Amino acid sequence: METPSDSYAHLIDVVRRRRSVRRFEAGRSVDRETLLKIAEAGRWAPTGANSQCFDILIVDDPAMRERVLDIFLAQSNRLIDHSKGFPAVKKTYMANTVAIMMVLADERWKAAFPKATTPEWEREYAENNERILLASIGAAVQNIQLAVTAVGLTSAWLSGGGEDTTNDGLRKLLGYPATSRAVGTIPIGVPEKDLASRYRRPLEQIVHWNRYEPQKYRPQALVDYYISDVRQFAMYRGLEDIGEWEDADKRLGAWRAALTGPVANPSGRIE
Repeated sequence: METPSDSYAHLIDVVRRRRSVRRFEAGRSVDRETLLKIAEAGRWAPTGANSQCFDILIVDDPAMRERVLDIFLAQSNRLIDHSKGFPAVKKTYMANTVAIMMVLADERWKAAFPKATTPEWEREYAENNERILLASIGAAVQNIQLAVTAVGLTSAWLSGGGEDTTNDGLRKLLGYPATSRAVGTIPIGVPEKDLASRYRRPLEQIVHWNRYEPQKYRPQALVDYYISDVRQFAMYRGLEDIGEWEDADKRLGAWRAALTGPVANPSGRIE
């Protein structure tokens, strides 16, 4: 009989092996039974008010996949043109997917979440309902990605399908209603090579006990430095501990201890 310890070991193994991968083996395929196993994991995601506020659209036809790819190639070019400085990834790798799975957020279901009955609270509840919807979709995407890992495949998460222009193109191609939006697009494939880890903050820096610990606050200057000097490396390099980078001193600069140690803000001052 499996113990709770065994169950956790299996879970954390899958969680740690999950990767956002953009290099798939060409010419591979997968049966629909496997794809349905992945979708089943998404079906069990928690959602606000148990609204189950999403649909899962699976593209496994090669011809349709190519048409979806064209939409994301255009999205990638727009990102390069209009979001300069972001380390964009060309979407050509999607040509080697075995399937593309989309989690469609059905925005009508925000009506199932708490709604203000007094005017002065309308904005607060309406804005939070948007967050509830997105959190629900995020849970479904995570379940799907973990299931992809568990069946021996790999995936990524494309948020660009949620952009109006890209979503309109996908809607016209795939025929889903105007009340839905492709917030989560998950290309699935066979990894081209062994998967390396990615940077993770130390656990002791992330966890706060009983109240927020200001020594773990990341100062704005650190956030700015990460975005300008570290992000493009942290997104793709294959080491969990960025302090192990060969050029860590150069890349992390004066923020090395804050990025690798238990505290990011020794002074405890919050701006």
